[in-house]
Amino acid sequence: MTWDELDWEALARLRRRFIGQEPFDGPYWESESEIASYDFTYGERIGWKWDHVVRELRLRGWHPPAGPVLDWGCGSGVASRRLLREFGATWCSRLTLWDHSPLAAGFAAESAARGFPGLSVTQATPGLLGGDEPVGLLIISHVLNELTPAARETLLELVARAEAVVWVESGTSAVSRALGGIRERLASTLRVVAPCTHANTCPVLAPGRERDWCHFFAPPPPGIFADSGWVKFGQRAGIDLRSLPYSFLALDRRPPTEDRAGLSRVIGRVEHLKPLARWLNCDAAGLAGLELPKRADARLFKELERTREPLVYRWRREGDRVTGGEAVGAKA
Repeated sequence: MTWDELDWEALARLRRRFIGQEPFDGPYWESESEIASYDFTYGERIGWKWDHVVRELRLRGWHPPAGPVLDWGCGSGVASRRLLREFGATWCSRLTLWDHSPLAAGFAAESAARGFPGLSVTQATPGLLGGDEPVGLLIISHVLNELTPAARETLLELVARAEAVVWVESGTSAVSRALGGIRERLASTLRVVAPCTHANTCPVLAPGRERDWCHFFAPPPPGIFADSGWVKFGQRAGIDLRSLPYSFLALDRRPPTEDRAGLSRVIGRVEHLKPLARWLNCDAAGLAGLELPKRADARLFKELERTREPLVYRWRREGDRVTGGEAVGAKA
């Protein structure tokens, strides 16, 4: 696929489908060229979100469990390919792909086999989806707004059979808060790895917090702003290439390997004013609006403005005033 080969009409139709509010229980892919056009554009943008999620998981000491992987609702398969690329594929004994559309599942399987020679790649059977066979690592990406209530419950039954789950969604308020509700349902049986830095009830869902939602922003590759193809795509699709909002949830049955004491996660973006930076902070104590005066730590102030890393920190604080801090994974 190249920019000159894109099926713009199909991309426009998919765009309308993605931003729609009605659940959609069935295949919507119509041709392989449509899937390839999606994979080259919208799928690549989803891949950048997965890159950022995987970066956070690695910084926090998490690694996928060795064994099989199921990419549920795989679409073009970008999520599983990105995760395998970032973690390597040696731990994966078999990649299984499922989508409402056999056309999409076939495209995803061919792409994974081409990208990871020697990896066992299969398409899911009804027995795997509806039986009691262990799932291993379950990958879910950008499906929540498409699911009917019945389909959501079926998916959660599959989650209950997984050893670990990495679930990435869009960064809209409605989808993020729905994912938070799923977190609350699953937290009693699966350990919450990320984005949370605690195992408490999600503070975003507390009464009075209806205007908040747990979302983050992935940095796009800097080179795309000088790429005429991406610039044209952004203009024609009506997309701000600078903005990649997402929400996500990582769950695991294995015991923790990370020391989460004192860790905080920045929600959304850090707002930079001339004298200070401020943000919404989530930690074991709940949500709080924090401020970092520039004069308190000029290095940290600049880092928060420029970093492309996930915003997971251990702050030094005096109440809601931050006096310093270190990013998770930072060298001493």
